[in-house]
Amino acid sequence: MELHQLEYFVAVAEERNFTRAAERLHISQSGVSAQIRRLERELGAELFDRSTRAAALTVAGKAALDHARAALAAARAVGQAVDEVNDLVSGSLTVGMVVGCTITPLFDALAAFHRAHPGVEISLLEADSDHLTERVRAGTLDLALVGAAAAPEDLESLTIISERLVAAVPPAHPLAEQRRVTLNDLCSHPLICMPPGTGLRTVFDQACAARNLAPRIALQAGAAEAMADLASRGLGVAVLSESMAASYRDRLTALPVDDARSPAFLLLLWKNTRTPALRALLPHTRRAFSAPEPQI
Repeated sequence: MELHQLEYFVAVAEERNFTRAAERLHISQSGVSAQIRRLERELGAELFDRSTRAAALTVAGKAALDHARAALAAARAVGQAVDEVNDLVSGSLTVGMVVGCTITPLFDALAAFHRAHPGVEISLLEADSDHLTERVRAGTLDLALVGAAAAPEDLESLTIISERLVAAVPPAHPLAEQRRVTLNDLCSHPLICMPPGTGLRTVFDQACAARNLAPRIALQAGAAEAMADLASRGLGVAVLSESMAASYRDRLTALPVDDARSPAFLLLLWKNTRTPALRALLPHTRRAFSAPEPQI
């Protein structure tokens, strides 16, 4: 049994797909499949049920997953322990970012960290917030910038933005004549929303569910720019955060949603600071996100 086999096993288990796991690992799908087969032969049990489209874990696979993650974490800890003794910050750092995010202080923090510690290899990936949160929880991401309805209690977090939802409509839309709207008002129109798994969508879905409302989601887009473009063309009402909508005030009117009072959060999440590189990065992120906005 080799560590890379365990890494492949964990990747397939998390992605639930051999092709996506191969893309994540930057190797061929056949290579992943062959190593998983070798691991299964050594263990004497199949780890995945291959009779379905998704790579679902078997009972044996479920039993092995936590141990495989622990073994990989222990292997990483060996190198980190040496770095600790020598007071070095080296190795690698994997950072996640919600799809479509344009929050530049994160890039500023990574650039400042890279200048201070050029020996650390930085990886950056995009995914939806739910997926990123699970990967931080599993230990396969060191840090992630996510949207959420609330900060996860089992993870460390830093709140970047806390904002209420707004409805964004073009000037000719019937709702544009109102100063504010309700969720019931929105449900009378086709809506443009972020996809499930994003913080904004979770907040909106929870608010509607609390009032037994069934909104008509006509279109979904992962980037605020795309949502604004669709709304400005009259294809629906865009459900955005206050700061998102403010970027498109030249073509859209932002209306507060009276009965959607729970805010949407933009958070930095991490699990622990045992990794020297993460400990060194966190002060850069705090400084970057606390810096005042430039005056225009």
